[in-house]
Amino acid sequence: MEKQKTGIFSGSFNPIHIGHLALANYLCEFEGLDELWFMVSPHNPLKEQTDLWPDELRLQLVQLSIEGYPKFRASDFEFHLPRPSYTITTLDRLKEAYPEREFILIIGSDNWNLFEQWREPQRIITENKLLIYPRPGCAIQADELPENVRLVHSPTFEISSTFIRQSLAAQKDVRYFLHPAAFQRIREEDGSAKR
Repeated sequence: MEKQKTGIFSGSFNPIHIGHLALANYLCEFEGLDELWFMVSPHNPLKEQTDLWPDELRLQLVQLSIEGYPKFRASDFEFHLPRPSYTITTLDRLKEAYPEREFILIIGSDNWNLFEQWREPQRIITENKLLIYPRPGCAIQADELPENVRLVHSPTFEISSTFIRQSLAAQKDVRYFLHPAAFQRIREEDGSAKR
């Protein structure tokens, strides 16, 4: 039986925005993924990340944003792994837990350019398939990529979670940068913080 092709899209999603969602939608509809899991990264206790929203809120915003699209899943898998969490550990554990799936790592071209700094980069490439999506200002040569690594020609979105957080802090209405349900939840959270 053929394994389900499952994309792993890891990130802090602090918060998830339409750029993340549109990219993930493209990868499912045009690049042959059966499912895509938004792997929400936990807060790293070894790092000062004071602007990182609580783990459960970030996970909830992903859940709200993907509701109704059957190919998406929100995952807190890394919340239950030793920290700091390394991609190689996550992939190893996923394969143990879900042997019926083929996991495909999704990273941006900016991260590919730093890939040698990751933990066990060669083993990640040897034992897994990778899809690389373009990021503005981070070009890579598709013909120089290893066999298991493929560049996709997805649309690029110059939106960042940092921009969203800064805009919200400045009381800007950025509802069209977020899924409506996520925007509503953030407004509720903001309101409760002010009471």
